[in-house]
Amino acid sequence: MARVVCITLNPALDLAFDLETLTLGQVNRPTHALLEAAGKGVNVARVLASLGHEVVVSGFLGQDNDAPFRLAFPHYGVQDAFVRVPGNTRINAKLAEQSGRVTDINGPGMPIEAAHLSALRTTLNGLFEDTAPQAIVVAGSLPPGIDSAIFNELLDFLKGFGVPLWVDTSGPALLTAIAAQPAAVKPNETELAEWAGHALDSDAQRQAAAQRLHASGIEHALISAGAEGVLWASQYGTWHSTPPSVHAVNTVCAGDTFVAGMLHGLLSQHDPDATLRFATALSAEAVRHVGVGNPHADDFDSLQQQTRVRRLDDTHTEGATR
Repeated sequence: MARVVCITLNPALDLAFDLETLTLGQVNRPTHALLEAAGKGVNVARVLASLGHEVVVSGFLGQDNDAPFRLAFPHYGVQDAFVRVPGNTRINAKLAEQSGRVTDINGPGMPIEAAHLSALRTTLNGLFEDTAPQAIVVAGSLPPGIDSAIFNELLDFLKGFGVPLWVDTSGPALLTAIAAQPAAVKPNETELAEWAGHALDSDAQRQAAAQRLHASGIEHALISAGAEGVLWASQYGTWHSTPPSVHAVNTVCAGDTFVAGMLHGLLSQHDPDATLRFATALSAEAVRHVGVGNPHADDFDSLQQQTRVRRLDDTHTEGATR
């Protein structure tokens, strides 16, 4: 298996509540509550580690409340290389209703200064001097103190290591990432609309955007659209997947799970259809509960068999991965 570095610049303690229905202005009593050390890059790392990869997590953590992360990382099976900075890591509240609607209340994050960025670069240089990873993932939002120009410098620094760089972010950071031409980006259709210049409301529009992204220098252009599936444009052609029908309880970690599943398939040199099928089915598994997707779920083979994958030259493939 591969060695991967997952970077989360703005991690969070995720406080997730399962509710029958959210009623504003009243006391709401959840059916379930969970506090987890999270952040998009941490979520990606958890899935990759569960698939057998050697994973290092890095970025910035508040030194005043890092205990939940220190306790969680051994449980997740990942190596802690986070830089500690003064203050508290933010807390994000996730309110998940039985209808599948999720309300996010996200904290702003800790201010990051030049000295903290320098410490992160030193840490990452040390990781590469030790044992060079096969891929780097940068996922999540930017904390205060890291603007688009600084983020661009960081991406250039990471590209300098000469290994595939995957980026999953949104807003101005996504536009910066696309311009930096990493190996892969994975926006959803809403996040990519500003770059595309119009809404991406149909498969045809998303296909055109994915192909345009790939043509601009992105090796793996991935556009997710929830239950309508994923478009993937790469050297392997343009592919579309449709997930199996499941009862969606919490969609918070679905995208992170998908990114991990795709990277796993590519690092493992699986065929394109098997890679996309696996990642799509694993993302569908994730929405059934709070947390990331579980590749060891009892019915995961069935979820893969129910996932439809087709190459957009009308070559269809059905059934489970090899």
